Amino acid sequence: METAVFFPLLLLVCSVSTDPVTKNADYKLSYDHRPLNIPAVLRKMEASLAAQKAEIRQLQKDNEAQAEKLKTELDMLKQQLQARQVAFSAALYDGHGDGYFGPFNKQIHLVFKYVATNIGQAYNPHTGVFTAPLRGAYHFEFHVGVHGDGKHPATAFLMKNGDVSVSAYELQTAYYGSASNGVTLILEVGDQMYLRMSANSRLYDDRFHYCTFSGHMIFAM
Repeated sequence: METAVFFPLLLLVCSVSTDPVTKNADYKLSYDHRPLNIPAVLRKMEASLAAQKAEIRQLQKDNEAQAEKLKTELDMLKQQLQARQVAFSAALYDGHGDGYFGPFNKQIHLVFKYVATNIGQAYNPHTGVFTAPLRGAYHFEFHVGVHGDGKHPATAFLMKNGDVSVSAYELQTAYYGSASNGVTLILEVGDQMYLRMSANSRLYDDRFHYCTFSGHMIFAM
């Protein structure tokens, strides 16, 4: 009889003692899973997105600046490559007049107006002057001539910045006489080469181009 009464009481005590634990667990569970603060989350996402956009814009600016720098360097390399390709050849007669030049009572600067080749545009057909675009070794040749009369020779001086480099001379009493010369020189950037005819000399050229001035760069230095 006593055993039968004791067992229901034990069950009641156990039920009462475990009930607060269950409620406390339920409370903790609901606290750990409280609702998110949606506006705050959105603000963080917007801030992160804005930062990413700013970073992308900066990367785009950096890429554009790098592309512009590469373009500038490429243009410079192209210009240098084009400058290394230097060659010209020109004739004295341009189709005007009777083909005679001189004689004069002083030295005359010769302008070879008929341009056959002018790679690199270093020769100026309006002034007759070749200007070195790069430091390097250059080779020049020139040919001059005239119908001989025994009085007026065919002469020319190849000038470098106002100084004579080489010259050519021919005097005949009859028929056509010619003279030529050539030289290889080391030129600095801006050095100028051109031809002068001496006083009392005479030249003749026509559509067959007997009198010519040519040059080219052998290699840059």
